[in-house]
Order: sequence, then structure tokens, then C-alpha cells
Amino acid sequence: MPSVLICIASPVVRQRLALCATGIAGVTSVGTAASGREALARYASTPADLVLVDAALTDPDGVQTTRLLVGRDPGAAVLVVGVDDDPAVVTAAMVAGARGFLRADLSREDLAIALAHALTGELPGAGNPGDAEARRRIALTEREMQVLRGMCEGKSNGEIGRELYLSEDTVKTHARRLFRKLGVNDRAHAVASGFRRGLVS
Repeated sequence: MPSVLICIASPVVRQRLALCATGIAGVTSVGTAASGREALARYASTPADLVLVDAALTDPDGVQTTRLLVGRDPGAAVLVVGVDDDPAVVTAAMVAGARGFLRADLSREDLAIALAHALTGELPGAGNPGDAEARRRIALTEREMQVLRGMCEGKSNGEIGRELYLSEDTVKTHARRLFRKLGVNDRAHAVASGFRRGLVS
């Protein structure tokens, strides 16, 4: 019986996500926390199948909260939630042990779909980490890998282009091809997918 713990600083966003999670068939428990400390305490007493952690948390921040949760329970399924697709934030969260990134400004329907998929192991922007065949199908060119690594380092398309001696338009072309191969729509999900698929570390 799936359970969800939602750790979001904003009461409005927290309530919106809670309503989405409550409406998912089979979900039996939806807990909420307004801070990383509260989430850690709640998880210690009642572990959840899926934990949503706000990228904008403070004391501790979202990355540190994720690291502490996964440190205490390596099997914890944590999704970082945010509205800023900053690849540097996503990279830090993935290194800390998060399994994916979820945009908080999705429609309620899309949020519910994303949460339902996450509860079955299909993590947002990450592909299915257990699907070895899917991993084999991902064949990135060296340029695409270079662009992906640049994204993971939080570099802009212009910065990546200068480093690779490419025009910004050429970088954008490589990025579009990269997104298509990974099945994602933006940089944040490309970074998350790259980590989950073992393409970057």
C-alpha cells in the first residue's frame, strides 16, 4: 500500500501536492512536513514509499535533507521538487541520492500522473532505472555527452559552446537531440536522466 511524504516549505504548494497524491488510486497515506527537520523526524517514525523534497528548503536545505534521508535509508525514493530548472541544483540533488526531479508548476493532472508513475518506479525525467534494455538503447554521441556533462556542471549553452568551440545554435541542436534520446523536455530532466542511467556520475 503506497505512502507519500511531502516536504514542501510553501503551504499552498504542499497542499496542492497532497491533494494530488491523495487522489491517486491505492495511496493509503499522505504525510506532510514544512521543513527538512520535520520530514526527517516523520520518516524516522513512519517511512514512506515516496518522499517529495522541496529544492528551496532551508535548515537543512533540500540537498542536505535528501542526503540525510538516503543516508539513513539507502532505499528511500526521493524526488526533488522545484520550479527552477537549474541543472546545478538537480545535479547536487542527484549526487545526494535523489531519484528524479519534479516541476511543482505542472498542471494538477500532470502532477498526479508523475506521482503515480514515480510510485511504480518510473521516475520523472529518469526513465526506468531498472530497464537494462532501455539503457542499452541510449547511444549518445561524444558531442552529446559533452553537452550533457556541461549541463550537469550548470553551464549555459553559450558557456558550453565556448568550451567546445561550437556556436550556441550548434549546442542547442545537440541538446535537442540529447533530449529526444533521453525522452525528456528540459535540461533539469536531462541531468536527472543522465545520472539515473549512469551516463554521468
